[in-house]
Amino acid sequence: MFFTQYYLDCLSQASYMVGDEKTGRAVVVDPRRDVSEYLADAAAHGLTVVGVVNTHFHADFVAGHLELADETGAWIGYGRGAVTEYPIRRLAEGERIPLGDVTLEILETPGHTPESISVLVYERAEDTVPYGVLTGDALFIGDVGRPDLLASVGVTAEELGAMLHDSVQHKLMGLPDEVRVFPAHGAGSACGKNLSTERSSTIGEQRATNYACTPMSREAFVDLVTAGQPAAPGYFAYDAELNRRDRARYDASTAPRALTPAEFAGLRAAGAVVVDARDPREFAAGHLRGAVNVPADGRFAEQAGTVLDPADDVLVVAPHDREEEVVTRLARIGLDRTAGFLPDPEEALAKLPDEVVPASRVTVTHLRAALGSGLPPVVVDVRTCGEREADGFIGSAVHIPLGELPRRTDELPADRPLVVHCAGGHRSSVAASLLRRRGFADVSDLLGGFGAWALSAEPSDTAGNDGTPQVSAGRTDA
Repeated sequence: MFFTQYYLDCLSQASYMVGDEKTGRAVVVDPRRDVSEYLADAAAHGLTVVGVVNTHFHADFVAGHLELADETGAWIGYGRGAVTEYPIRRLAEGERIPLGDVTLEILETPGHTPESISVLVYERAEDTVPYGVLTGDALFIGDVGRPDLLASVGVTAEELGAMLHDSVQHKLMGLPDEVRVFPAHGAGSACGKNLSTERSSTIGEQRATNYACTPMSREAFVDLVTAGQPAAPGYFAYDAELNRRDRARYDASTAPRALTPAEFAGLRAAGAVVVDARDPREFAAGHLRGAVNVPADGRFAEQAGTVLDPADDVLVVAPHDREEEVVTRLARIGLDRTAGFLPDPEEALAKLPDEVVPASRVTVTHLRAALGSGLPPVVVDVRTCGEREADGFIGSAVHIPLGELPRRTDELPADRPLVVHCAGGHRSSVAASLLRRRGFADVSDLLGGFGAWALSAEPSDTAGNDGTPQVSAGRTDA
């Protein structure tokens, strides 16, 4: 058996190729949009991709099923409930897919979405215990898929949570302990709230350690798995719909276009959004007015999808020699309207002194002093609810997670200074740049984030009676 996991750190996303080396037949499960790695591996091992399986309609990335099917002639498989604009093979409970001696078997495991499936992998057709199970977003290491993403299309979290209870507690936990678990996501993904950094496990380990695999009533399970979920990035609904459609294909051979300063300026004047993927320190030193800072060294795609609209025309300012990487990572989540990039940004920015502005970043000492002044700034906390509950918070802060900020900016005062913070200072640069683009005139982000604030906490921080913020161990309703 040929079995490989492909893991994309930026999206915490795992895909798989399973093949029979004797027959040369292989299936790819949950592929990303840029499919060259799967094709190269197949060629290197004498395999032909005959099928592509998506365990569900992914919301956090655009899957590569159409690209693989075009390249290989493979069929595309989904669970029975899937409805698409392109031809698919509907896969039902118990259906077996022989690749030779290596055999796949379908488990219907709805709950994250109604059409979700898992795939059992047998090394030999006669085996009674599977080698492993590809669980998609039904079961993660340490968590389960969130059931609350489809409220916008009329399916409630309670309805999906009840399906997920049966899928996890009965079907998946009904497998033998030794069966290996290979999920579609790991730590950092917004598809769950408690995902492990481990990329595989076993049914037995999950039975013993995963909070959602402990036997419990359907009602208790639904309450548990729906509580405390992070805000879903704004692009999730767009990508889920795009994965249903017969959309444009990704063409890896088309290099991003280098624009002259005049071309770049003209497109920017026409309304294109500048995405500056440099480090927050470089961005703060000088950037084009109105640019949004989404650093490439981080969860670039997810954060870009949070602060950009898929209808935006995009101009890229990237770290040296990373322009193609940035454009590819945008395309992985369906942001295809990239007009080009600005080569040699430092040199180009030096020629545009009237358009280049710094970004204000403040230290904990400066923030503490400002909060004690006659006109204190409004502190904006863009961390997740879970981070605030686990680590504490600045008591006076308005809490708007980064994933919710684009639709909640009208909750912030336009006539007060704003200081944005996250855990360490990365997401706050993203959020602060978005607020400046939205017209907020006085926005800073906190160097070192809440971590720096907590390390420098003073006794007065816990009083909260004289207008100073407090470090607290719980949540506020700000």
